[in-house]
Amino acid sequence: MKAVSIESGEASKAIDHGVNRGLSVFDLVLRIVAIVGTLAGAVAMGTAEQTLPFATQLVQFSAQYDDFDSFKLFVIVNAIVCAYLALSLPFSIFHIMRSRAGKSRILLIFLDAIMLVLLTSGASAAAAIVYLAHTGNTSANWFSVCQQYTDFCQRSAGSLIGSFGSMVCLVLLIIFSAVAISRR
Repeated sequence: MKAVSIESGEASKAIDHGVNRGLSVFDLVLRIVAIVGTLAGAVAMGTAEQTLPFATQLVQFSAQYDDFDSFKLFVIVNAIVCAYLALSLPFSIFHIMRSRAGKSRILLIFLDAIMLVLLTSGASAAAAIVYLAHTGNTSANWFSVCQQYTDFCQRSAGSLIGSFGSMVCLVLLIIFSAVAISRR
């Protein structure tokens, strides 16, 4: 009887079910890690500000994230992606319980790809400004502002780490969802 069930493919169905369940658990973990990364990036950038100590009563030199449109975009995009990932957690939990669900996985792949594009655009725009702040541009006579605003530059550069980590998580989420669909 056991040989007949193995020949008919019942054992491979149980293995595939376990693999899909494992992928679904890993999907949930990756979503939580990406939520933490986008939230940390948005909070770190949103609270980045520094006032130079030699400011007078009439003139104060300060840098805030909202002085740069790219940083505003970065904070907004990270908040949107963080909210999306939080709202997608029930789908991820549903996939753990029902590992053979296909249509919701396809929807998540599509939405994850859109969020990956948004997050990439926001993080790339902010990274360009952070790079310019660190190195300056001698041909345009722009000097490096990070020599004066060290805390602001460190905080804004650090916020990019969480965002780029979340981008890696989203790429892995798309790949693992595609693998789970193909195993179905």
